[in-house]
Amino acid sequence: MNDRLFLGIIFLNIIKAKYMIGDDTMKGQIHSIESFGSVDGPGIRFVVFFKGCPMRCKYCHNPDTWEMTGGQEMTVDEIIAGYNRNKSFYKNGGITATGGEPLMQIDFVTELFKKCHQEGIHTCLDTSGITFTPNNTDKFDQLIKYTDLVMLDIKHIDPQKHIDLTSQKNDNILAFARYLDNNNIPMWIRHVVVPTITDDEKYLFQLGEFIGSLKNVKALDVLPYHTMGAKKYEALGMKYPLEGIEAMDKAKAIECKKIIIKGFKKVRNIEK
Repeated sequence: MNDRLFLGIIFLNIIKAKYMIGDDTMKGQIHSIESFGSVDGPGIRFVVFFKGCPMRCKYCHNPDTWEMTGGQEMTVDEIIAGYNRNKSFYKNGGITATGGEPLMQIDFVTELFKKCHQEGIHTCLDTSGITFTPNNTDKFDQLIKYTDLVMLDIKHIDPQKHIDLTSQKNDNILAFARYLDNNNIPMWIRHVVVPTITDDEKYLFQLGEFIGSLKNVKALDVLPYHTMGAKKYEALGMKYPLEGIEAMDKAKAIECKKIIIKGFKKVRNIEK
C-alpha cells in the first residue's frame, strides 16, 4: 500500500467515523466492549474496541476489527453510561480505547477522553501510533490533553522487517513515541515476541536501546505469541499468515525481555 493511498484511507475513515448521515452527533464505530478488562491498563477497565486499522499484522488476533464496517455506532454518552453501570468496579481502573486502531477515529477518542476527564475517569490509549503525522500534530495535541496513559505497541524495531510483518512502515510509530515522551505522557511499551520473526537478539537489543532513549516509559510488557487467533481467521474464511509457527514459550519470552532490558541499560548507563 503506497503512502498516498494509506493517507486517503485514513482520511475517509475519519470522516465516516465522525458523522452519521442525517445526524450531527459525533459517533464512533465500535467493534465491541469488554466490561471487566484486566490486561489493558492499570486496574479493572472498561475496554472499548474501535473499528478500523491500516496495519495487517501477521499475528493479529482481531482481524475482524480491520474494516470500519460491521460495527456498532455509539455516542460518547452511551459509552460513559455503559461504564457508569459498573462504576464501583473501576475504582483503580478506568476506560481504555483499543482496537483495531483507535487513532483511526481520533476525533471521537478525543471527545470520549475529554468526557472521561470531566467525570474523573482515568484514560488509557492502546495504540500502535501508526496514524501519527509528525508534520501536523494538532489533533494529537488535543488528544493527549485528556490521555493519562498510552500503551504503545512496537511491532518491530527494524524498518524493513516491520513492513514485512505489518505491511506498514515504523517511522511514524517511533516518531509518535518520541512525541509522547517530549510531552511527558506516561507510556507502557508492548512488544509481542514471535518465534523466528521478532525474537532475534540483535533487534531485541536495538528495541531496548530505543526504549532506553525515552524518559517517560513506565513499564515494558513482552508478550509471548499465541495461536488463539487462528480459529478466528478460519471462521472469517481467511488464511492464517503464521500457520505452522508454534506459540512462544513463556520462559523464552522472559529471556527476550532480558535482552531488551540489556539494550535499555546500555543507553541509560546502568551497569546492573
